[in-house]
Amino acid sequence: MISPHQPGAPATGRTHRWRSGLVKDLSMSSAFWSDARAGMLLDPSVINLNTGSFGPSPRVVFERVTALRQLLAAEPMDFLLRGAPPLLWQARERLAAFIGSDPRRLIFTVNVTAAINLVASSLSLPAPGEILLSDHEYGAMHWCWERAAQRRGLILRTFALPILPSSPDEIVDAAIAAMTERTRLFFFSHILSPTGMVLPARELCAEARRRGIITVVDGAHAPAFVSLHLDAIGADYYGANCHKWLLAPIGSGFLYAAAGALERLQPLQVSWGWRPDRARLDERDEFGSTPRLRLFEFEGTRDLCAWLTIPAAIDFQAELGWQRIRERIAELTRHVRRRLTGLAGLVPNTPDVPELSGAMVAFRLPPGVEAPALRRRLWEEFRIEAPIIERPDRLLIRTSTHFYNTEAEIDRLAEALPELLSR
Repeated sequence: MISPHQPGAPATGRTHRWRSGLVKDLSMSSAFWSDARAGMLLDPSVINLNTGSFGPSPRVVFERVTALRQLLAAEPMDFLLRGAPPLLWQARERLAAFIGSDPRRLIFTVNVTAAINLVASSLSLPAPGEILLSDHEYGAMHWCWERAAQRRGLILRTFALPILPSSPDEIVDAAIAAMTERTRLFFFSHILSPTGMVLPARELCAEARRRGIITVVDGAHAPAFVSLHLDAIGADYYGANCHKWLLAPIGSGFLYAAAGALERLQPLQVSWGWRPDRARLDERDEFGSTPRLRLFEFEGTRDLCAWLTIPAAIDFQAELGWQRIRERIAELTRHVRRRLTGLAGLVPNTPDVPELSGAMVAFRLPPGVEAPALRRRLWEEFRIEAPIIERPDRLLIRTSTHFYNTEAEIDRLAEALPELLSR
């Protein structure tokens, strides 16, 4: 069993099969991707086209988090007090390097919802004024800011994003037109959950900053979906999940804060991090954190193992090759568009523009479809996991294709939909 007392220990207890040179030998062949798929824990009876909701676990990631949890279960005090802190700092540094940020400005959270709620619940905003959102935000996050606006005496206002823009400039122009002197905070998703459209986050943050508007970005899908450099994006706050495209365990997320932005927040719970050592607020401490970060992360006794496993998740896909993975995902999304566009009345609702698209593609369903029935039949009759998304003015089906998916799985969806929609 792996000892958590060794910060430099490999991310998994066994050598990855790709270290033998298999990556080089198989290159981009189907045998390579078949072997990579075998490294995933997948139910063979299910066609999983929904990494956009939850990523399945690579075997090495599952083995790593299980080994850590065994150590936690066997001797909790030794693990939490002595074993976990160096691993926590290692995980913080690895994740910070992966997303392009300073580890001292990176708070671990259980997910992006917790990260955004931390900001919305503790950030003071002057009233009167407004919080501005796009009209494509995740429902739970809309409610989060709705409550924040009510508490602060602010107005919550949304603006319409172009559905199929031909360039990022159209999105930036729509946001600029919506900003006013009353706008205190601008919240948007880096990658839209309903359609998978990628927004020009850096340009949007720059325009808001130019007007003195605080930016909070929902990056739920971004890690491993796009190449991230958070310092360059320039958001004041950026929350994200690691359990989607990065394939880390559920329970791993983070909140990034720009320089000087953490000081504006208060923790949601008061625990032993409440009175930090102010003489060394941003220095590494004995807990695998800094006094400032521990103020937010230490919420009482908790299982840290999902956070500690993030390096294993990064290593798993890094050994496959990030560029190879991106090229494979591009192949699969092209196949999705070829097979589904125009099929049984399906209309693409994700732009086919490289800067605005990635691993998720959404299609508008024809009129008259009942979402609950289609959702149920797609699963019960075909064992296909693909979300049916109900928008105010349209119904969508969204596909998410990661490297472990196959053309045959997409073809099966293409065979199922005409039969289901004809009913």
